[in-house]
Amino acid sequence: MAIDVSYPSLSGLVVIKPAVFRDSRGYFLEAFNQKAYKEIGIQCAFVQDNLSYSTYGVLRGLHFQAPPYGQAKLVSVLQGKVLDVAVDIRKNSPTYGKYFSIFLDASEPTYFFIPEGFAHGFVVLSPTCLFHYKCSNYYHKPSEGGLLWNDPDLAIDWPITEPILSEKDQLYPSFKSFVSPFD
Repeated sequence: MAIDVSYPSLSGLVVIKPAVFRDSRGYFLEAFNQKAYKEIGIQCAFVQDNLSYSTYGVLRGLHFQAPPYGQAKLVSVLQGKVLDVAVDIRKNSPTYGKYFSIFLDASEPTYFFIPEGFAHGFVVLSPTCLFHYKCSNYYHKPSEGGLLWNDPDLAIDWPITEPILSEKDQLYPSFKSFVSPFD
């Protein structure tokens, strides 16, 4: 698997750009190769794949699952474009409370690896979006948690001001009142 890999400033995050072979018919790429991912430091086994379909302005997040049901995620956009965000919520991390964001666009296939200990969210910037998640643990409702998407202490630079949110995403706690379950 030919890939271009970069490591953002928050430890554990990985951005992967696969080789894309284009011709008059379209393109081909190898979406996942466990051996190649292990070689770049992604050691987890993925056990569940999820898809979400959303329209422009939908913001999903900032979500996580608490230990022992924490999830690492490998995310990508199959159709459309998003701004994807990961917030470091590992208490002992030097970048605790900091975030990294990246535009993911189906026209330029990119995969974003987010390890356990991060809250994750995205906002849709195209008319529609099909978003794909590979997860390292199964969904466990009692372990789900989140942070308020527009918390001023996180100061995430979202490109829209009035997103479409679920009720749950509107009620998550602020970062100041949050007690992280990740050591």
